[in-house]
Amino acid sequence: MRKGGFAICIEGVEQDFGAFPALRDVSLDIQPGELVALLGPSGSGKTTLLRVIAGLNSPDRGHVYFDGRDATNLPVQDRRVGFVFQNYALFKHMTVADNIAYGLRVRPRRQRPSRGEIEARAHELLRFVQLEGLGARYPAQLSGGQRQRVALARALAIEPRVLLLDEPFGALDARVRKDLRRWLREVHKETGLTTVFVTHDQDEAMELADRVVVLNEGRIEQIGTPAQLYDQPASPFVISFVGEAVALPVTVGDGHVRFGDRELHIDTHGLRSGPARVFFRPADIAVAADGAGELEGRVESLRRTPAGVRATIAIDGYDQTLEIDSPLEGAAALGDRVPLSLAKARIFPAADGEYVDVGEGI
Repeated sequence: MRKGGFAICIEGVEQDFGAFPALRDVSLDIQPGELVALLGPSGSGKTTLLRVIAGLNSPDRGHVYFDGRDATNLPVQDRRVGFVFQNYALFKHMTVADNIAYGLRVRPRRQRPSRGEIEARAHELLRFVQLEGLGARYPAQLSGGQRQRVALARALAIEPRVLLLDEPFGALDARVRKDLRRWLREVHKETGLTTVFVTHDQDEAMELADRVVVLNEGRIEQIGTPAQLYDQPASPFVISFVGEAVALPVTVGDGHVRFGDRELHIDTHGLRSGPARVFFRPADIAVAADGAGELEGRVESLRRTPAGVRATIAIDGYDQTLEIDSPLEGAAALGDRVPLSLAKARIFPAADGEYVDVGEGI
């Protein structure tokens, strides 16, 4: 089954829909056989970028290359791209086997396999997607997860070199999505196809992808492995969108960081004086063991988690609450006042300027 995939190079791609810029100077290199997620909120440009790669949209500016060949104006049918949609897009009046075989049957006569070859290919793919014996059924007789497997089999039938998936699990319930994620990773490993999928679900992107491309308002905010995005976010948007994060408004001056009348033990690494924001995750802040914390607040709620306790804290001088993770043993009680210390944080100028990694608290 393993076929391998194209390298994809996107250079300076821009797409406008009237006065609305959907993609702004997007450049991206995807390696052969790589599994890449396009992650971002609604309207960030991720589906538009996927459609440009597929040839369903023509960019207003820029180029798309497959294995070094300019594919910007190449027709869809000549790109060797398989496409899987969120809503399956199966033909309701066709059997499962006929749906899978459709892309082969509509090829020009000189490129079309024989009837026997098409039937054998459909049977092979039914077995590959673990639906052997269901070829005579119709889509309405299948579950949502089974229908998405049929959609993937249909995309694979044409022997693509690039597989594109647009929110492939968005219409499924949480348990089915989790099972299909694991299965898709195995399919990718087996086929070796260059695979690009769109999602707004950060857990899905972090679990599946080799690399994640975070988009926001038509621009790429950051490209990196899941670990890089989580541990080394390049902008306030990335740290806020990928994982949980709390932002404290602070002031930087003379190498010190102040939140109200309190000094936070954070190295500014040369960040200029002025307003800034300190970001940290629930795991980065804890009840101060020595009772002398950089922040102080009141426990508003507690809930049990697999790792211990998640506490919601109302911070003095801050009009929002924050959450921290703490061990089950010694957890504070409701209403308690607690001192808090930062183990790790990241600081950005208030105007979303250059990223500064402040590393460990000192």
